[in-house]
Amino acid sequence: MAVQHLKYTTVTSHKELEQILLLQQKNLTTSISSEEKKKEGFVTVEHDFDILKRMNDQQPHIIAKNQDKVVGYTLCMTSDFGNDIEVLKPMFKKIENSLNPTNKYIVMGQVCIDKEYRGQGVFRGLYQQMKLELQKKYDLLITEVAANNTRSLGAHNAIGFKDLIVYESDKIKWHLIYWSWE
Repeated sequence: MAVQHLKYTTVTSHKELEQILLLQQKNLTTSISSEEKKKEGFVTVEHDFDILKRMNDQQPHIIAKNQDKVVGYTLCMTSDFGNDIEVLKPMFKKIENSLNPTNKYIVMGQVCIDKEYRGQGVFRGLYQQMKLELQKKYDLLITEVAANNTRSLGAHNAIGFKDLIVYESDKIKWHLIYWSWE
């Protein structure tokens, strides 16, 4: 695998958004076995092209590309989208109730890496690019991870994310975590 030749950048085309959706479909909790979920992690939220594009128009998503193929992504979501995705409404309410109103934050709406590229630093590369692109505009990067997604929780903790709060919603335990760029 030619990981050293990956390019970390922002989304600039409809083709890249479509590739994000294809990668997302392959890794949804409903698309993979319970063994794979435990070993590899999973994504929970399914986006459609319209919302993905509107989110990108506000704050471009970060992608890892091998030539023309998107092999990983982190989605950028401003607080304007707090009411647009049903499953994320509780998270945005928790953020509003837990943060100092002076904190400028961006939500990392989802991270996913193609199976062939996992364990090779792509996760860290995506987050480093995200920090590079966004740290002048935002103080904090916030996301949430299901408590049973242990691979993802461990990876986020390794980068420097800390718990803001842990809560339960729809019988799922969530870690609402943040990475401070101040």
